[in-house]
Amino acid sequence: MTKVDAMIVVSGPIRVAADSREAAQAAMIEVAAETRKEAGCISYAFYADLTEAGAFRVFEEWESDAALKAHSRAPHMIVFREKLAGLEFISREIGRYVVTETTNL
Repeated sequence: MTKVDAMIVVSGPIRVAADSREAAQAAMIEVAAETRKEAGCISYAFYADLTEAGAFRVFEEWESDAALKAHSRAPHMIVFREKLAGLEFISREIGRYVVTETTNL
């Protein structure tokens, strides 16, 4: 077990309608590439569900809450939200977690 300063993890499933899948995926690829350049970003990715078209999972790791807050105001996040605004979402259940210990499995 390794003690860490409070790392912030953001994760959860996102489901879009079938006709929104390609646009959502393109927007996710763009925002992920830009976000990984941000100060305080440890990891940031979207993963496609292998069995359900239109289902994704976001997974983010941040060095601090301040880094996550700065991310939410980044220009590429504004563009990302604008692109998503025109898409049909079925569900979004994204949570924020504070991690103070990690263990290798």
